[in-house]
Amino acid sequence: MNHAPLTRRQMLARSGWIGCSLAASPLWTPLSLANAPWQGRLVVIILRGGMDGLDVVRPTGDPAFAALRPTLAKGDAPLDLDGYFALHPALKDLMPLWHREELGFVHAVSTPYRDKRSHFDGQDLLEAGTQDLGGAGRDGWLNRLMQHLPQIEAETAYGIGQGTLNLLAGTAPVANWTPEAALDLSPQVLRLAEQIMQSDPQMHAALIEAQLLSDGRPGAGSTKKGPAHIQVARFAADRLRGPARIAAFSLNGWDTHRAQARMLPRSLGQLSDVITTLKQHLGAAVWSQTAVVALTEFGRTARENGTGGTDHGTAGLMMMAGGAIRGGRVFGRWPGLGEQALYQERDLMPTDDVRAPVAWIMRGMTGLPISTLQDKVFPGLEMGADPKVVR
Repeated sequence: MNHAPLTRRQMLARSGWIGCSLAASPLWTPLSLANAPWQGRLVVIILRGGMDGLDVVRPTGDPAFAALRPTLAKGDAPLDLDGYFALHPALKDLMPLWHREELGFVHAVSTPYRDKRSHFDGQDLLEAGTQDLGGAGRDGWLNRLMQHLPQIEAETAYGIGQGTLNLLAGTAPVANWTPEAALDLSPQVLRLAEQIMQSDPQMHAALIEAQLLSDGRPGAGSTKKGPAHIQVARFAADRLRGPARIAAFSLNGWDTHRAQARMLPRSLGQLSDVITTLKQHLGAAVWSQTAVVALTEFGRTARENGTGGTDHGTAGLMMMAGGAIRGGRVFGRWPGLGEQALYQERDLMPTDDVRAPVAWIMRGMTGLPISTLQDKVFPGLEMGADPKVVR
């Protein structure tokens, strides 16, 4: 789907947006769940905005890294993972999971999306799980997974908010829930505001920053139960301890065109909170059967820009956590960051399809045949050799 960019004047006129209400906009994240007869639990987190995988898991052993990131590579102390890669310090609370081999990463992966670097098309393709956005079928890959599993039932729907995530759209039944939030901006207005990013990345970065700042403010997505992302994680854990087997939700705030050293730690802090909350509230027995997968629509440029940020790129990073994950490793084929190794001389080169490790996790969790995963769930995918990411 193509979206014509809106000017500031058009967006303001169509939305009735009052600028001061932006800072009160909460993190807005729908959550959906479904029952399944198998014992494993699968949690999918969509990181909207294009997470900079080169900053999250830094290739400090690559001689070209520091030269590409003279500012972003300094100023903090990353946490060594394996002598070559190092973890962003904002994820320090997840290091115990790494040492227990319950946290892992797949580097230099991407969807088949290339070159236009549009958030909307990139997210649509990520959630569709197809080779491209053509054709009549626009259901999501997580729903297609459920279409091939027996005895699927929906959770009872309740709460307020938006509909099902696109990756859950389809004929298999799912339920939807959103955390309570005192909204000053409707979801429609937020969507209009985000379209600004197509022609004005600096203004979109300001929108993302305002959303991050608002999460946890009294009266803006925060109640006595905690910020919205914590409520989502607790709710998901509560249902996954029962009959639900699949949960999916999104976290916003990953479009770091400027001030990345200040903005990215906030987003990573929320992601860390979500994973640690899931582990705590699932309990040891259920956590041991859980796989958490965090995906983003594309990575970011290898070079930092002049405003202390990074722009839309190609290959990125997939994160995995949970007791069902065989972690403690950075998976993937590292292409290097030398000038000749970069995609279009600007981006991390994609060496693997991000759908492949997700498909292998699905196979390990559900036992579905490879042919079903390649032909039905992720049509056009070649899964390749088993990376053994599931215990």
